[in-house]
Amino acid sequence: MAKTQLNVRVDEGTAKAARERATARGMSVNRYIEELVRQDAGETGHTFVEAAADFMKQYENVFAEEFGAAREGGTHEGRR
Repeated sequence: MAKTQLNVRVDEGTAKAARERATARGMSVNRYIEELVRQDAGETGHTFVEAAADFMKQYENVFAEEFGAAREGGTHEGRR
Protein backbone atom coordinates (compact mmCIF):
# COMPACT_ATOMS: atom_id res chain seq x y z
CA MET A 1 0.00 0.00 0.00
CA ALA A 2 1.39 3.40 -0.97
CA LYS A 3 1.97 5.83 1.86
CA THR A 4 0.88 9.46 1.89
CA GLN A 5 2.44 12.02 4.16
CA LEU A 6 0.01 13.82 6.44
CA ASN A 7 1.15 16.72 8.61
CA VAL A 8 -0.84 17.64 11.68
CA ARG A 9 -0.35 20.16 14.45
CA VAL A 10 -1.06 19.20 18.04
CA ASP A 11 -0.22 20.78 21.36
CA GLU A 12 2.95 19.64 23.11
CA GLY A 13 1.03 17.59 25.69
CA THR A 14 -0.69 15.58 22.97
CA ALA A 15 2.61 15.10 21.12
CA LYS A 16 4.30 13.91 24.33
CA ALA A 17 1.46 11.49 25.07
CA ALA A 18 1.62 10.10 21.53
CA ARG A 19 5.39 9.58 21.79
CA GLU A 20 5.11 7.90 25.20
CA ARG A 21 2.29 5.59 24.18
CA ALA A 22 4.01 4.64 20.93
CA THR A 23 7.25 3.89 22.78
CA ALA A 24 5.39 1.82 25.38
CA ARG A 25 3.90 -0.25 22.55
CA GLY A 26 7.25 -0.58 20.79
CA MET A 27 6.18 1.27 17.67
CA SER A 28 6.76 4.55 15.88
CA VAL A 29 4.49 7.52 16.42
CA ASN A 30 3.43 7.21 12.77
CA ARG A 31 2.38 3.60 13.25
CA TYR A 32 0.65 4.41 16.55
CA ILE A 33 -1.44 7.19 15.00
CA GLU A 34 -2.19 5.08 11.94
CA GLU A 35 -3.54 2.33 14.20
CA LEU A 36 -5.64 4.81 16.18
CA VAL A 37 -7.24 6.09 12.98
CA ARG A 38 -7.90 2.55 11.76
CA GLN A 39 -9.52 1.66 15.07
CA ASP A 40 -11.66 4.78 14.94
CA ALA A 41 -12.65 3.99 11.36
CA GLY A 42 -13.60 0.46 12.41
CA GLU A 43 -11.07 -1.40 10.26
CA THR A 44 -9.44 -3.11 13.20
CA GLY A 45 -12.75 -4.18 14.70
CA HIS A 46 -14.04 -5.39 11.36
CA THR A 47 -10.87 -7.39 10.72
CA PHE A 48 -11.08 -8.91 14.20
CA VAL A 49 -14.72 -9.90 13.74
CA GLU A 50 -13.94 -11.51 10.37
CA ALA A 51 -11.03 -13.47 11.87
CA ALA A 52 -13.17 -14.56 14.83
CA ALA A 53 -15.95 -15.69 12.49
CA ASP A 54 -13.48 -17.72 10.42
CA PHE A 55 -12.08 -19.28 13.59
CA MET A 56 -15.55 -20.21 14.85
CA LYS A 57 -16.45 -21.68 11.48
CA GLN A 58 -13.30 -23.85 11.47
CA TYR A 59 -13.87 -25.11 15.02
CA GLU A 60 -17.68 -25.12 15.10
CA ASN A 61 -17.88 -28.88 15.65
CA VAL A 62 -15.38 -28.79 18.52
CA PHE A 63 -17.32 -26.02 20.26
CA ALA A 64 -20.63 -27.81 19.64
CA GLU A 65 -19.30 -30.99 21.25
CA GLU A 66 -17.84 -29.15 24.24
CA PHE A 67 -20.50 -26.50 24.85
CA GLY A 68 -23.54 -27.84 23.00
CA ALA A 69 -25.74 -28.28 26.06
CA ALA A 70 -24.99 -24.80 27.37
CA ARG A 71 -25.69 -23.39 23.95
CA GLU A 72 -29.15 -24.97 23.96
CA GLY A 73 -30.05 -23.60 27.37
CA GLY A 74 -28.70 -26.45 29.51
CA THR A 75 -25.53 -26.38 31.55
CA HIS A 76 -22.28 -28.19 31.04
CA GLU A 77 -21.16 -30.27 33.99
CA GLY A 78 -19.38 -27.99 36.46
CA ARG A 79 -20.24 -24.83 34.51
CA ARG A 80 -23.10 -22.36 34.65
